[in-house]
Amino acid sequence: MGGNQSPEGKLCVGVQLLAFDGEIILSLCLSDTSPDEGLIEDLTVEDKAVEQLAEGLLSHYLPDLQRSKQALQELTQNQVVLLDTLEQEISKFKECHSMLDINALFTEAKHYHAKLVNIRKEMLMLHEKTSKLKKRALKLQQKRQKEELEREQQREKEFEREKQLTAKPAKRA
Repeated sequence: MGGNQSPEGKLCVGVQLLAFDGEIILSLCLSDTSPDEGLIEDLTVEDKAVEQLAEGLLSHYLPDLQRSKQALQELTQNQVVLLDTLEQEISKFKECHSMLDINALFTEAKHYHAKLVNIRKEMLMLHEKTSKLKKRALKLQQKRQKEELEREQQREKEFEREKQLTAKPAKRA
């Protein structure tokens, strides 16, 4: 970088980019004609220089970028495997949770089955008691009917006896 006179006689501050062989690749010149402008007046770039710069830039950054790309691909694959594993674990957890629900249902079913067995025993016991009570009631009813029949017969005998004891007027003829 340095200051020198341009062909028009103006002061030029510029930058030159040199290749390894000393050839000028890029030359920039800023003139001091107007403090407001600050324009680049002289910019010469050769195609060979651009190609060499691009190759150098690519050779410098391309291996790192390729390694980064490969690392990102591996990370993506690992994430896919991790997501699949996570989904499998979630499904196993849901199965375990549903197994707990099923176990709770079976426990509840056993509880209600025991209640039903107890109710059935009570109903059989009540059925036996009602059968015995019905038999007893039938026997009592038969006994009452027999007693009433005997009383009725006793009343009829007494009525007949009174009838016979009652004085009868003699028949005159």
